[in-house]
Amino acid sequence: MSANIPLVVRLLASSVSVANRAGKIVRDVMSKGELGIVEKGKDDYQTEADRSAQRCIIASLAAQYPTMTIIGEEDNPDNGQEIPSDWIVVEGDSEVLQLSCPHHLKGIQEKDIVVWVDPLDGTSEYTQGFLEHVTVLIGISVNEEPVAGVIHQPYYKSMVDGEKRMGRTIWGLKEAGVGGFTPAPPPDSLIITTTRSHSNPIVEKALQVMDASQILRVGGAGYKVLQLLEGKASVYVFASAGCKKWDTCAPEAILAAAGGKLTDILGNFYKYGSSVTRPNKTGVLAAVNNELYEYALSRIPQELKDALANK
Repeated sequence: MSANIPLVVRLLASSVSVANRAGKIVRDVMSKGELGIVEKGKDDYQTEADRSAQRCIIASLAAQYPTMTIIGEEDNPDNGQEIPSDWIVVEGDSEVLQLSCPHHLKGIQEKDIVVWVDPLDGTSEYTQGFLEHVTVLIGISVNEEPVAGVIHQPYYKSMVDGEKRMGRTIWGLKEAGVGGFTPAPPPDSLIITTTRSHSNPIVEKALQVMDASQILRVGGAGYKVLQLLEGKASVYVFASAGCKKWDTCAPEAILAAAGGKLTDILGNFYKYGSSVTRPNKTGVLAAVNNELYEYALSRIPQELKDALANK
């Protein structure tokens, strides 16, 4: 890729290409039927697809951007194994490379960037066969702020020139735009998307106060934000500490690039520097536009915010 193209644009283009390759790895592991499931904690699983996809992503990005900080969900997934040569992706997506970089991001250097990788968001759903919920997430933060991201859906089915194609990659760069899909307006009635498997009394109370016409319970932060972007849901509400920085960095950046907003339940933005704690302790609140976001934030009672902040 041309060195004249700003680093952030080149990195996003690289991330789109490697996310596509990681998605194929996710499908290949499933098709072989040997998931290699490891239980990391209560309702927290890791599969061979998580491990292999992360090895692919980190090795590919590190080969091109050797001094950049990359944080992946899975600890030491390679265990000294040699990475297959066809997992190393070094070309960048041609459409992304044409983007006009926002002026304030043009001088960014590798030392200013932290990349957050969730190689398989929705692992529980992956093991249970809810494959449409599964995503690969690569988030790019600059000086602790998420500025660009990729959400890849390995099992998205589409027809291209009469041929069935598997997989779709959505991307966004703040102040430059989004690609890989056509944004849709929010639904006419208030529809909430929330967790499928990590509920508790505080989570349920936050949903009740929204007075929504429908609640969608699905897996994965990436998939929930896709529901917002595609007009299937109005607001993403999760009043719990269940997700981590690698779950929300890419979705937050893409949502912001599309004119939306993602914060914690208290209305505060998360920071994504290399030294921050990994858990998003005060939940997630997101919407595709500021009006819906402000409505949702106004519905959360102070006692519920206090209860979550003090847990």
